[in-house]
Amino acid sequence: METSTVKNFNIFFLGLAFMLVFTGFNTMSGIQAMIFKSAITPGSGGYVEDFTGDGFISSAVIYAVFSLASWLAPSIVAWKGPRVAMILAGVLYAQYIAQLLYPNTYLLYTSAAIIGLGAPVIWTAQGNFLSLNSDDDTISRNSGIVWAMLQSSIFIGNMFAYFMFTGEEFISSSVRTTVGVVLLSITGAGVLTMLVLRPTPWARDRTASNESPTTALRSSGRLFLTKDMMMLSVTFFYTGLQLSIWSGVYPTCVGFTNAFGENRKALATICMIFIAAGEVLGGAIFGFLGHLTTRRGRDPIVILGFITSMASYFLIFLNIPFEAPLGETKPTDTAYITPNLYLAIFTAFILGFSDSCFNTQITSILGGAFKDQSSSAFAIFKFMQSMSAAIAFFYSPWLKLQWQLLIVVIFDILGTVAFCKVEWAARRKEKVPLDDPDNSCGLSQEADGLTD
Repeated sequence: METSTVKNFNIFFLGLAFMLVFTGFNTMSGIQAMIFKSAITPGSGGYVEDFTGDGFISSAVIYAVFSLASWLAPSIVAWKGPRVAMILAGVLYAQYIAQLLYPNTYLLYTSAAIIGLGAPVIWTAQGNFLSLNSDDDTISRNSGIVWAMLQSSIFIGNMFAYFMFTGEEFISSSVRTTVGVVLLSITGAGVLTMLVLRPTPWARDRTASNESPTTALRSSGRLFLTKDMMMLSVTFFYTGLQLSIWSGVYPTCVGFTNAFGENRKALATICMIFIAAGEVLGGAIFGFLGHLTTRRGRDPIVILGFITSMASYFLIFLNIPFEAPLGETKPTDTAYITPNLYLAIFTAFILGFSDSCFNTQITSILGGAFKDQSSSAFAIFKFMQSMSAAIAFFYSPWLKLQWQLLIVVIFDILGTVAFCKVEWAARRKEKVPLDDPDNSCGLSQEADGLTD
């Protein structure tokens, strides 16, 4: 096959594989706090004796280990190559999903640590493989396509969970087991799909496998200390906080808000579906309009993400009781308005759309401006993102909602400013002119150039 055909083949099946693998993981992330709450509640129908696991804490363990292991990921990708590395890491995702079959506290946290080791590997390898199958003209398009396919996993998994949870105040053992078997099977199918990915001989000079593991680790450390990567790290840190909100805190808060009625657990899955719809719409739009991003810059899309994310946080602040992250609320608990399910669903949609704005453009800039060090760049991204997500998930069960929103808003502002400055510097280095109307951040374009 021609090189362009192989590249398109790889991009499609990369997106398909991640869609299947993360149908299992993303769905579990959104529903596990509710499932485990039933597992520790006697008489719930899903009670498991001696089980004391917490969904937020298990997510915190995942992202804490994820953060530390991110520094080793480029070395593993260098050792095994991106395709093999993704397959091995995919197996570790499957073992975590298996925890739904019969919850055990010790196994839950152990498997969370194990998937934390695999997560940076699968994401670093994915970023490297995406970069190898793209060029300057296609990186934005391919980033959008893979992101849209990946995030459609949330839609698929939560549509299934919605039908399973409808009418359930608590999650019974039979429902939990059925959900676990289905999600585990889909994740396994995603790992098998990775086997069809084709080699990339045209890019041997850019392939991580040409770099020794020790060299890869040193390269990551040097890149992290450059001025531009340090600035982008602020943006990466924000995306981890945002990830904790949309993947765990927000759907859990909806499910714990008593004012939404008996079907609030099903409503939580509906919110995840609309988060996915926003993610997919954003990925599809930015994928098809990737050629415009190449000409006009990535910053307008990030600014759009900033506006929509701030709107979503404000609506959450108005609509969701502040006590919701801490457990089931009282029927009389409200925020500034009486909880409205339609507003909750709309908020979910714009929350997902804003997340796609940031993540597609981060993937684009790392696969473009840092293409010669893509493996290290994506490892640093996942290090900062997972570290902030771990911190957020650790405080989520204890900190009231308004304080969690305040933290994410502060970093939303800082992360947007940092990204814009690096983007302008990168485009000036490429000698691509920027139009004044696009520079909506209100910052000077006299930022320093990219650090080599």
